[in-house]
Amino acid sequence: MADVEQLKRRFVELYGGAEAGIKVFHAPGRVNLIGEHTDYNGGYVFPGALTFGTTMLIRPRNDGQLSLASTSFEIRKQISMQGLAYDKADDWMNYPKGVVYHLQQSGYDIGGYDILYHGEIPNGAGLSSSASIEVVTAYGLLTMEGRDANPAEERIRIALLSQQVENKFVGVNSGIMDQFAVAMGKKDHAILLMCDTLEYEHVPFNSGSYKLVIGNTNKRRGLVDSKYNERRSECDQAVADLQGAYPGLTLLGQLTPEQFEQAKQLIKSETVRRRARHVVEEIDRVKRAVEVLKQDNLAAFGKLMIQSHDSLRDLYEVTGPELDAMVEEALRIPGTLGSRMTGAGFGGCTVSLVHEDSIGQFREQVGERYKERTGLTADFYVCDIGDGAVEVK
Repeated sequence: MADVEQLKRRFVELYGGAEAGIKVFHAPGRVNLIGEHTDYNGGYVFPGALTFGTTMLIRPRNDGQLSLASTSFEIRKQISMQGLAYDKADDWMNYPKGVVYHLQQSGYDIGGYDILYHGEIPNGAGLSSSASIEVVTAYGLLTMEGRDANPAEERIRIALLSQQVENKFVGVNSGIMDQFAVAMGKKDHAILLMCDTLEYEHVPFNSGSYKLVIGNTNKRRGLVDSKYNERRSECDQAVADLQGAYPGLTLLGQLTPEQFEQAKQLIKSETVRRRARHVVEEIDRVKRAVEVLKQDNLAAFGKLMIQSHDSLRDLYEVTGPELDAMVEEALRIPGTLGSRMTGAGFGGCTVSLVHEDSIGQFREQVGERYKERTGLTADFYVCDIGDGAVEVK
């Protein structure tokens, strides 16, 4: 986590006054460990909160204004609490503005505040920097306004409000996984989450001498939106075809692998059949992942990660040369149990489970060979699974 004392000095430089009244909050980024492109198909995802994220320093002010600044961006502003609306020119500040707006819509009379953000999550890496900002802002403001934001039902409410910010204020059609993982994270536990019902379970992730290494391909994710919509419609087509055998079917997540095998010939398009197979088998992999982690069987979990990547590459076709190169090089390192793309695909990040003794070799060798193969320079982040939003005392 960030150096809080240094950030407090920076806060006072920006806003004046003393350090005495400054409160500090932190929300993590998140990584999805397995279960990709399952959420909108009515299946499970399996994210974990990371040990790095967004730190927010906040202090009340008495003129009803909202002052926003960040250590990462030049742009800072003082904004009236009245008539908050999305403005492209406000860039990252639209996230906290959206949180205040949606809290106001929920009946909260939010006072004025000076706020400084410090983000440790690289933008555009697919590790949920926006969800981290939304959740830390909502959690911090509710706490400052005297509400206990710690009970699970409050945290879930914060996650849902943050999703509203993303969907309605900023205008990005994202699901609930990111905000839920950031708000509900628990140290050394991943979250088995059914996105449409919010049924969830914290599953122990006892990684022992193994670490999660996130590899950022630094490949601009240009295809995500168009391909995402294409995949969704292919999944809808699969459901429509399979209704010949299962009339009540509304989502691929309702099928077992056995049921899919029995009726797959009803899907006329070979491509659509591959998409559906990935979804059905990936949901099954998530369930198996939970079983093996409950037995602390990391080697079996690593194998499931590899199968997940292979399926995303061959059946769902959302990986691309950069992600494939990074996963292939990761698996060449002795001490890597598993590696896969994480997130929507076509760039973004991989997640690998690597023995701590191999991390130096991993960074050097994977970085070198990845650059030879793609011409791009990768970034690596070594992390454990951490807690959700907290007040830093």
